[in-house]
Amino acid sequence: MEYATRRGAAVDLLSFAPCQPTGETVVRQQWQIGLPSNSRSFAARVARNAGRFVRGVPPLIDRLAGFDAEISRTLAGQRYDVIFVEHFWLGPYVDVLRPFSQSVICDLHNVESEFFRSLSRAERWPERMAHGRFARLSEKLERQFLPRYSGALVTSHQDAARVAALAPRLPLTIFPNTIPWRAITTEKRERALVFSGNMEYHPNQQAVAWFTKQVWPTLQLDPALRWRLVGMNPHAIARTVAGLDRVEITGPVTDAMAEIERAQIAVVPLLSGSGTRVKILEAWAAGTPVVSTRIGAEGLPGRDGEHFLLADSPADFVAAIRQLLQDEILATRLSAAGRVLYENTFHREAAWKCLDAAGILGD
Repeated sequence: MEYATRRGAAVDLLSFAPCQPTGETVVRQQWQIGLPSNSRSFAARVARNAGRFVRGVPPLIDRLAGFDAEISRTLAGQRYDVIFVEHFWLGPYVDVLRPFSQSVICDLHNVESEFFRSLSRAERWPERMAHGRFARLSEKLERQFLPRYSGALVTSHQDAARVAALAPRLPLTIFPNTIPWRAITTEKRERALVFSGNMEYHPNQQAVAWFTKQVWPTLQLDPALRWRLVGMNPHAIARTVAGLDRVEITGPVTDAMAEIERAQIAVVPLLSGSGTRVKILEAWAAGTPVVSTRIGAEGLPGRDGEHFLLADSPADFVAAIRQLLQDEILATRLSAAGRVLYENTFHREAAWKCLDAAGILGD
């Protein structure tokens, strides 16, 4: 929305939750379709997903479905050069939106089928079976609806290849995940590791559980080292790390980047996911060296040993962290190389060049 505003377009916003435009975004008209409330308790989530498994509907598609008539009423009389649909969770609305614009583009933050496949690979039965079913259901919907779009935005070359296999004729634009411009504000770092993100996001919960069981027991032998968990919904991982010494849960903070900048190392022990990880972009912007699994760094142009250290086994993860804690020259080199990638590619104004080149706003 900020890109469209900066390029001189008039922007209208229709959302399913309160949405406050930021930056230089100017919204001409704004509407909200209210969603009925859902319980966020563990039991309620299990029951909802069990129902989805039985009905054959992937998560969140059903949560946002059934508003065809309300969308049509809201947009009645409007005509747009282009409509952007944020996330494939709203993908089935393409036919509802077509009467209001010849160009309807889906912004694919993830490839949902690959997302669930990765969850399936990282889980045990019965979760593996459930995620495998959701992967197949998502792929069926992707094959059904993506070809009806005028184009799609994807975050990486890897996701572009996956979408091309699902919808071979769909025009694709690689538009990376980005964060706003930020200068590094401090050089003083604590002997601490940091993991950031929404702790209710299932891949983040997997990552915290794996790190807690497989990596932290060895690292905590260093009496000065702390592990800081930064992000919203801390209740989702509180039991996982309960009772551990020198593990801090901050919960949501005013400035997550400041927390990342305080740490010596950002850890990204993800075992599943799709798209690209904003937590690595934030670490690069903060000048904080990164240790990640390969799936955690998937889709990013960084190279192992140059922009981050990659490790998939617990022993390799421990070794990579210890190497960075002991080798200041290596840590400084990774920090500088990651910052260069951020400055050249992953802040918003740099990434907007991709949209300019694609002519995404048409005439």
